[in-house]
Amino acid sequence: MRLLIDAGNTRLKWRLEQGGIIAREGSALLDSANPLAHIEGSLNSVSRVAVSTVIHEDARQRLLSYLMQRVPGPVNFYWAEGQRCGLLNSYEDVKTMGSDRWHGMYGAWRHYRCGCAVIDAGSAITVDYVSKEGKHLGGYILPGLQMMLRSLRSDAARIAFEPAHVSRIEPGNNTAECVNQGLSWLSQAMIDRIRSDASEFELPQTLVTGGDAERLFTLGVDGVHHPSLVLDGLGYIDNEAHGE
Repeated sequence: MRLLIDAGNTRLKWRLEQGGIIAREGSALLDSANPLAHIEGSLNSVSRVAVSTVIHEDARQRLLSYLMQRVPGPVNFYWAEGQRCGLLNSYEDVKTMGSDRWHGMYGAWRHYRCGCAVIDAGSAITVDYVSKEGKHLGGYILPGLQMMLRSLRSDAARIAFEPAHVSRIEPGNNTAECVNQGLSWLSQAMIDRIRSDASEFELPQTLVTGGDAERLFTLGVDGVHHPSLVLDGLGYIDNEAHGE
């Protein structure tokens, strides 16, 4: 049995596989005392673990210690690479790219083998473009919805509001509407720009993952929802590392 883990800034997503078939998937808060509590009874059957993570080194070491105490198999961390199976990274220093972006792009490349835009709507929103030849054309990193809400709450003392998930983008008539509809307006502007870029770069496929993916679909993003895209890419790479 294999365990795949995508440890993001706030949440840990996991997938158990048996014989290449997905047995269970789930997620938990990263800072939970036991983020794999739902599958604790299966951990002693895990033959190996593959991890994609963007967390700080001290948190990574805690995660590693947690896994080593519960899983008999080896724990392997996978990072961004210069190239793999026709996918070419545009970064000069690939160590500075978040592994989740690389694994998400690789999952997209292996799924479709065509030009694509990859959107990961998590704590931060990342957008990456891959050409039909497999060349990473570059990307963008933006603050995610919750990050922007926290910024307005903490850095603007006189802006009082209750957050709400809305898809309206017309100008607000009170502070809460101005904030919530303003964030939707900003997100829709991003979506419009992605659509324009996809047309310019001739990218026929858009893939969306991350916790706020559904919100982007509500706001009109054109694409396919791949909730576990990072785990997909991670799984492909781990298979290749073990000759499978």
